Amino acid sequence: MSDSESKVTTDDAPLQPRIGVGAVILNERNEVLLVWRNRQPEQYTWSIPGGKVDPYESLETAVIREIKEEVDLEIAIEGLLCTAETIRPEQEEHWISVLYFTRVIHGTARNLEEGGAIGEIGWFPLNDLPSPLARFTVPGLQAVMQLYSKD
Repeated sequence: MSDSESKVTTDDAPLQPRIGVGAVILNERNEVLLVWRNRQPEQYTWSIPGGKVDPYESLETAVIREIKEEVDLEIAIEGLLCTAETIRPEQEEHWISVLYFTRVIHGTARNLEEGGAIGEIGWFPLNDLPSPLARFTVPGLQAVMQLYSKD
C-alpha cells in the first residue's frame, strides 16, 4: 500500500477526492466576481465563489446554493465551463471542481461570510486580475476568456 493509500481522516475513513463547484459571474462591464479566501483550501488567494457539494446534492443545486450563501446572489446557470483538479498531497487535499458560467438574476453581491471564510469580494476586469489566484479558478477564467475572444 502506498503512502497516499494508507492515510486516513480523523474518522478513519480513507481520504478520497472531494467535489466542489464554482461560478464564474460576470457583470454588465464584463468584470468577474472574485472572493479572497481566508481559509483552506487555497487560503490567501483570490477565487471564484463556490464550495463543496453536499451528499445527495446535484452539482447545479450546489453551485446555486453556495453563491447565495457566500455572496447573496441568485444566479442562473448559463452552461458548464470546465472542470478543474487540485491535488496537494502535502495539504492532504484532492479536489475535483466543476465550474459553471452563470448570470445574476437577482441581488447585489455582498460578503455574507465576512470575518469567516471570505475576507473580501470584488469585481475585476478579465484583463486585470488580482494575484495570487486559486489554482481551481484559473481554468474557469481561461475558459470564459476563450468564449469572449470568439465574439
